[in-house]
Amino acid sequence: MTGPDYSSEQVLAAVLSSVDDDKAEEIVQIDLRGRSDVADYMVICSGRSSRQVAAIAEKLTQRLKDAFGIICKMEGKETGDWVLIDSGDVIVHVFRPEVRDFYQLEKMWLPTGSAAARAARD
Repeated sequence: MTGPDYSSEQVLAAVLSSVDDDKAEEIVQIDLRGRSDVADYMVICSGRSSRQVAAIAEKLTQRLKDAFGIICKMEGKETGDWVLIDSGDVIVHVFRPEVRDFYQLEKMWLPTGSAAARAARD
């Protein structure tokens, strides 16, 4: 049995392009290789409203299906506060800003010395 004919880096690039195209804000990419067995990358971003959060997630899952044949698992789209999209190699969190501020996932996953981690703490 052979693996997929795409790399986690290709999926990551498609995710970043998709959320950027849909005007997601404060896009953060976290390299999980060697730190987690769950995925290679995590992407965290924000939408300005519940409707935009749900739309970003919906379009992303469709684009990954069209480009790679990936059927993503998605949770939270009904409320639009925090949508989790699991594409296998890349986990994506799309938040409303106040929900993102509350959970502060970046603090948990970013290396403590990174500029992004310092910004997340401030």
